Amino acid sequence: MKKLLLPIILIFAICFQANAQEKSSKEKLGDKFSFSYSYTKAIDAYSDSKILSTEGQRRLAMAYHKMDNNQAADSVYANYVATAPDVIADDYFNYAMSLKINGKYPESVSWMDKFAQTKPNDLRAKDYETNKFEYSKWIKDNGIFKVIAQDANTNNVDFGPCYFKDKIVFASSRNTGMFKKDDQWMNQPYLDMYVAEINEGQLKNPTNFDRNLNGKMHDGPATFNKEGTSMAFTRNNYHDKSIDKVVELQIFFSNFEDNKWTIPVPFIYNNTAYSVGHPCFTANGKTMYFVSDMPGGIGGSDLYVTNKDINGTWSIPLNLGDKINTESDELFPFYEENSMMLFFASDGRYGLGGLDIFLCEMRENQVGRAVNAGTPLNSRFDDISAIANDKMTTGFFASNRNGGRGLDDMYSFTIANLNKTKVIQGVVTQKDGTRIPKSFVKLFDENNKAIDSMITNNEGEFSFKVESGKNFQLIGSKEFYLDGNSFATTVGNESIVKADIVLLKKPIAEQIKENPNLTEILELNTIYFDLDKSNIRPDAKIELDKIVSIMNQYPNLIVALSSFTDCRASVKYNQLLSERRAKSTVNYIKKKISKPSRITGKGYGETMFSKACPCENNVVSDCTDEEYQKERNSVFTIVKR
Repeated sequence: MKKLLLPIILIFAICFQANAQEKSSKEKLGDKFSFSYSYTKAIDAYSDSKILSTEGQRRLAMAYHKMDNNQAADSVYANYVATAPDVIADDYFNYAMSLKINGKYPESVSWMDKFAQTKPNDLRAKDYETNKFEYSKWIKDNGIFKVIAQDANTNNVDFGPCYFKDKIVFASSRNTGMFKKDDQWMNQPYLDMYVAEINEGQLKNPTNFDRNLNGKMHDGPATFNKEGTSMAFTRNNYHDKSIDKVVELQIFFSNFEDNKWTIPVPFIYNNTAYSVGHPCFTANGKTMYFVSDMPGGIGGSDLYVTNKDINGTWSIPLNLGDKINTESDELFPFYEENSMMLFFASDGRYGLGGLDIFLCEMRENQVGRAVNAGTPLNSRFDDISAIANDKMTTGFFASNRNGGRGLDDMYSFTIANLNKTKVIQGVVTQKDGTRIPKSFVKLFDENNKAIDSMITNNEGEFSFKVESGKNFQLIGSKEFYLDGNSFATTVGNESIVKADIVLLKKPIAEQIKENPNLTEILELNTIYFDLDKSNIRPDAKIELDKIVSIMNQYPNLIVALSSFTDCRASVKYNQLLSERRAKSTVNYIKKKISKPSRITGKGYGETMFSKACPCENNVVSDCTDEEYQKERNSVFTIVKR
């Protein structure tokens, strides 16, 4: 029941106040129910309103999504995204997610493309651009995981398994006792914690974990240290009297002493203004991963880590960063120490559907690349709360996929050859380290057989899932570049192998020969100047003579020169200096080509100096002379063929 987690209050509150005067009474009532997470009542109120604002339609679609009625959400999104004048980028994202959950993948891709174009710096857009070609691999069962449905599931909510000695503790709304009220969100009984035995991959004989810990509202999921003597669990703050009237989730601790669990103690970073939950202990119970929508995070709910010192004090939570967290929700962290593998769920990273399960290697505080677990662990529905044993051979997770018994069901899984699957990843760059986006990378095995390929993302990055204990060759290519290659071996313990590829630019004559109809601007080699000088250096003459040769070979070629300085000295002085450099460079070329008017030049002063090497307003930079040298250059571009 991932939806119980960490709602974002602020956005709803602001919109509620800003648009109240423009809305019908039914829409205002729907806003009220939506704000308090009474989604069934919100849907009824919105549906009774003859006219809904864009904000009202947005909330109605979200209410349907929260209630797992994605067909209805799809219909609402389709209507207002196509017609409303005040659509925002996140509407495209949410509509794309709804379409994907409903199995409409091609339509989802088109809206994700629109989202990525509208909001290219969004982490979700970047992850989409990086991984959109991986979908065909994720949707195919690679044989690593085998999933088994649990006989212990009910027609209610069952999710959030965790290891407790040789048993499993999980959260469930199966309790229908007369004293257990229903949650207003899902119209389900509040969650309790249950414990079950494990027998051949099946959970057997689930019973109430501890009636003193299971209170009147939500309790669970939980986590335990290896000995099973210390636990942390999620529960509602029963005594929340904050102005927003929303009962946030919090983390509480309990220890097993004198054959009973002690009175729960709240986490020092609990707060009535936001939620914390989904705790996960390491084996010794001294490191805890958890989820929160606390201020200062990256997105809706983020993953954090905190450590307990010798005095029992928890450190200030550390956000796990944008290699894991996105502007949407990351949930259910689980860290398996032997493999150093972090499992988590996300609907911000590109996947097969709603929430997907991801794996990420974490070594010595270094966060690796998040990898989608793929089919069958993931589906087009919500797949959450994955855990694995300390040998990484078996585990459990929960999903609301088709074919289950209830709203969320638990599944066990076996892991085959996960340690034989590794990732080769790298970046395609020029010799100077400049990244080359949209280049083509082909992967070959040790028999020189092509086994995979992909196009790099906007950052020039690529990655391949490969077998362990093998040798591979990678060949990168792109128009106007010479092919480059790299070698990688997966022999060893590293699960992620780095293999960058360097591509060299072809000579300009060869580029023009390959594309005789070239009309776009094309950057040529640069030439450099000494500090405060405009004379042509010997190394510059070599490059200029190459350009002379090309222009004589192609008598209709017209070239423009742009000359720049670094930012040392005054703006006026640098402008004049760049103009002198442009003039001396152009004059050098004019003397050696036919139709001298084909070369023009202009000085731009310090207008393009790097922010990494500032020197204005008395700023002192620690850049070296070599780094400043890169600022003092002339760039040639073909402007007409």
